[in-house]
Amino acid sequence: MLNTGRLSSGGVMVNYRCSAACRHCLYSCSPTRKAANSPDDYVDEESAEEICRLLKKGDCPSVHIGGGEPFLDFEGLLMMVRKLGQARVRLDYIETNASWLKLAGDSSLEEANRKEAGEKLRRLMDAGANCLLISHDSFHAEYVPKNAPLFLAELCGKAGMDFFLWDAQQSGISYGGRAVNIERELAPLRQAPLHKAQLYPAENFTAKSSPCRNLLHTGHFHVDLNCNFIPPRCTGIIIPLSEALTDIPEGKYAAFQALYSGGVSALMSLARQQGFSADPAGYPSRCNLCFHLRHFLAEKGFREFDLNHYEEALKY
Repeated sequence: MLNTGRLSSGGVMVNYRCSAACRHCLYSCSPTRKAANSPDDYVDEESAEEICRLLKKGDCPSVHIGGGEPFLDFEGLLMMVRKLGQARVRLDYIETNASWLKLAGDSSLEEANRKEAGEKLRRLMDAGANCLLISHDSFHAEYVPKNAPLFLAELCGKAGMDFFLWDAQQSGISYGGRAVNIERELAPLRQAPLHKAQLYPAENFTAKSSPCRNLLHTGHFHVDLNCNFIPPRCTGIIIPLSEALTDIPEGKYAAFQALYSGGVSALMSLARQQGFSADPAGYPSRCNLCFHLRHFLAEKGFREFDLNHYEEALKY
């Protein structure tokens, strides 16, 4: 049987829409991003209840809430926090970039806006949230006033809400999602020998390919607003969590099964059957090649790959 088994730890993605389109974003979020095959851009009550039911079924001890930017629909965020509490699933923290703070033209936080933000924090605490992860790095600074995360940290301290500042550059960037572009740009700078770009033919990564068993790993998995399971780091792959928990139907997700059982080599064979041609310039890594294979197959209609994810990743 092909399933995840027990859910270790993960996150609930309440949306894909974000006030930013950071170049490192693993989930390719942006102001224009929406969930695949859905008119909604935020989790609704029915889906929130189903997510909680599935988390309990998988014996998941705790999750965080992320996105997208969760604060873009504050009442929806409150609802998700309450649903997790009712289901007795511990909420570790809520991710935010602090863009929802209403700063004045001089990037100060006026008293009325300070009170409004403080009230939101108090309402979250009353609903059961007790910690924020506040993004604070140069990627977010392109879209969010640099003072906003620090103002939010100050407000958390006054309200009694725990928080921690998160810096993508210090924590390490995973070269998936939109960050595949960064990895390719960096490849010519990894000079060995000097002035020779480290881009390799696709065959270098497919000659010896191990099964990608990480696809069903549940350490820091995510479930999105449509109740889809997203493997850790392998974003753009979406399998209904209800199926991932019990048994993924044989043959329903041919590309997923090829990658899980045979790795990038098997995925390449499948893609070539669909007309894929490798980039003659080469690829910086196996995962980078895999990203482009999945993008190609998403365009061909393979349901386990979210085409929006790949297109948003390459847009910015």
